[in-house]
Amino acid sequence: MTISQAIAIEQCGRKFTSEDIEEIAETIKAFPNLCQTTLTETICEHLDWFTATGRYKKDACLKLLRKMEDIGAIKLPPRRPCPKQQSPKAKAAPSLPPHQSIHCNLEVVRPISIEPATTQTDVAMWNQHVDQHHYLGYKRPFGCFIRYFVRSVKGEILACILLAGAAKSISARDNWIGWNTNQRLRNLPWVINNSRFVIMPWVNIPYLASHVLAQLKRRISSDWFTLWGYRPLLMESFVDPAKYNGTCYQASNWHLVGKTTGEGLARKGKLYTTTPKLIFTMPLQKDFRSQLCREYLIGRIEI
Repeated sequence: MTISQAIAIEQCGRKFTSEDIEEIAETIKAFPNLCQTTLTETICEHLDWFTATGRYKKDACLKLLRKMEDIGAIKLPPRRPCPKQQSPKAKAAPSLPPHQSIHCNLEVVRPISIEPATTQTDVAMWNQHVDQHHYLGYKRPFGCFIRYFVRSVKGEILACILLAGAAKSISARDNWIGWNTNQRLRNLPWVINNSRFVIMPWVNIPYLASHVLAQLKRRISSDWFTLWGYRPLLMESFVDPAKYNGTCYQASNWHLVGKTTGEGLARKGKLYTTTPKLIFTMPLQKDFRSQLCREYLIGRIEI
């Protein structure tokens, strides 16, 4: 296949012209000894192809290269290991401190603080709490995420929260937003998912959950910008109706926009099934729809 025949190639919502493909081919020829990871970083740099956080869009780039190789537009060098950097050894998780039952009115524990878990000790403790007390357990988050502790005025841990990347494709949510496939592929990082929210089992405080969600809405944009360099536009969360009604989300004015189908594509050729979940969303900007439906959103800017 010639370069001119490959002009219509798309990947992750971005179209690549014959000039782009020719530049990619020249880069591959110029650096034949690079491992594929370093090669994709180099190509992303040349094409100004970055994630919302300003990092190289390596996974999407590698998929593009393999797609181009499949149609004969380029020839990738053979796979070879990249030089490994030695990572620090993980510290053993500390034992969880003893706890006492907290059964009181909200006013007794106010002001509530919601603070990111940043130190290794706090992160290990957060992981343990979520693994032991959330019905889905702990799974290592990928991409951009923030772990939060919810603490009482006395510093007691009341709850744990995780904000991470959004689900890739959810029909009810996507129809509610109104974006098309390419807009979703390009701008999905500006949607974040409240994938874990667990109140400690020894805590019984009426209205605590909705109070925490209200605080979270007020601070997540600034926290995310501080850590990741851009401001999200929309939060989402999934609730299993077999276990919960999503009352705290409704009390905090989140939008119930539908249900998941309970079916999806885990990876190419591999389907999964699960129980349908309620889909709740919370806009973080008034013009979130017009922003998410833009041709391109750019990270590391104030919105």
